[in-house]
Amino acid sequence: MKKRGLAKAGYDNAKSLLDIIREIGETATSMWWRFFDWLAQVEWRKLMMVWLLLLLFGLTPFGLPKQTVAFILLSLSLKVLAGGKRKAELEAHHATSHADEEGMERRVIEARMAALQAQVEPHFLFNTLALIGQLIETDPPQAARIHQNLIDYLRATLPQMRAKGSGTLGRQIDMSRAYLAIMQARMGSRLAVSVDVQPEMLSATFPVMMLQILIENAIKHGLEPKIEGGRIDIRASVDGAMLQVDVLDDGIGFNLHAGDGIGLANVRERLRILYGNRAQLVIEAPLTGGTRASIRIPYAPDIFAGSSK
Repeated sequence: MKKRGLAKAGYDNAKSLLDIIREIGETATSMWWRFFDWLAQVEWRKLMMVWLLLLLFGLTPFGLPKQTVAFILLSLSLKVLAGGKRKAELEAHHATSHADEEGMERRVIEARMAALQAQVEPHFLFNTLALIGQLIETDPPQAARIHQNLIDYLRATLPQMRAKGSGTLGRQIDMSRAYLAIMQARMGSRLAVSVDVQPEMLSATFPVMMLQILIENAIKHGLEPKIEGGRIDIRASVDGAMLQVDVLDDGIGFNLHAGDGIGLANVRERLRILYGNRAQLVIEAPLTGGTRASIRIPYAPDIFAGSSK
């Protein structure tokens, strides 16, 4: 029993000694890295002042102590090494923060654009369904035609309406043709349409739904109030690095108060989000009458889109 007690006491003492050594090692390691971090962050001017004080107080009749010289040389070497480490850490932190900010900004922009687009999508759909409901009682064949046109329109447009970012001008023209088919079924001979866009421009990047919004405004504010109706011309041109898409009508003229509506306000806001000050929406009254609505954006052909879209 006595031997067992001595062995246990020896084990406990050895364990305590190991614990003390481990604690000393951890403390020394912690102090070392704190010193290293201090060297990484301290200004050179302050470090040189420390060296100067050490030189002044370390002077003896026999010269400088070896410890003072060794410390200065060691801290100089570590400062160079720690400074590089600190610089790399700061650059990495800055890059990470910048990437996080860009990612957050991109998500905010996508959310804002989705909210803006969601305000536009139901407008046309509900109006068309309401029209079909009225025509079922008064003109069933016309209601059936508009119903089929609406199906064709939704089949062509829903994937693009839900897509993020921009589409191509060709796709937006296809969407607009489907929309105009519905409006022509409703207005009959009161609405004529022409499209003048060169094939090489069809692959150009163009924001989703914007062209249709301009057409909607041309019909609502220009042609519907005109008894005999009129025509809509869709044109596109490239001027240097800018793509311009025009929607012209020969209606009663643009109502200035229409610019306060959701549609055009959304176009302006989405252009600002997508392009900053590099894009614009311009509303003009041509001398020949009617209205010209123009969107100007940087010209960016989509080389993967194909020639017809």
